[in-house]
Amino acid sequence: MTTIQQNLQDIRQQIATAAAHCARAPEDITLLAVSKTKPVSAIEEAIAAGQRAFGENYVQEGVEKIHYFRERHAEIPLSWHFIGPLQSNKSRLVAENFDWFHTVDRLRIAQRLSEQRPVNLPPLNVLLQINISNEPSKSGIRVDELAELAASVATLPNLRLRGLMAIPAPETDYEQQLAVFKQMALLFQTLSVNYPQIDTLSMGMTDDMRAAITAGSTLVRIGTAIFGARDYSARSA
Repeated sequence: MTTIQQNLQDIRQQIATAAAHCARAPEDITLLAVSKTKPVSAIEEAIAAGQRAFGENYVQEGVEKIHYFRERHAEIPLSWHFIGPLQSNKSRLVAENFDWFHTVDRLRIAQRLSEQRPVNLPPLNVLLQINISNEPSKSGIRVDELAELAASVATLPNLRLRGLMAIPAPETDYEQQLAVFKQMALLFQTLSVNYPQIDTLSMGMTDDMRAAITAGSTLVRIGTAIFGARDYSARSA
């Protein structure tokens, strides 16, 4: 067993344990392997261990990986998620290649993605990013902007509004982590009343995954704990 395979096994066990503690089914929680800056060889190891959903932060790097696997492993059903901030001039690449976009924080980028999504592809699954900790330097909308943005995005023909995403401010205290994630869960529940297709709450990373799952996360984003430390010295934008 490779290190990546062992790491994936360990993370899945952690997810199962956290789910059991709050009477949830582990299969209701998707593990998104954040593969940004990692080579295709590392992703191939993860695929061999049964991983199918991957998250990328850099457009060109992500597109290159998507093309690589579609050309060489078309028989394997992979799901590609763009989880980073997006410049408008790169929206077409995301619209044409990815399956999910996690970081909708303004209507204009959503409109561009809808307009640029090829008609032969299913609608692009999108999440609205909430700046739940109100950090000036972080992307995402304010809580009071959610209803208006959701209503507008839900009307776009080539997008499918699936839920919410957040990256709270770093916090080491479990109870503090849980309190913030519960705020997100409440927003998610409120939104789902008007949008029955809502089914995805993307929150939780390596250091706060347990609290996120307890609060109701349906998708956790795990990178370093699977692939090891990152090397940012050579990557595509």
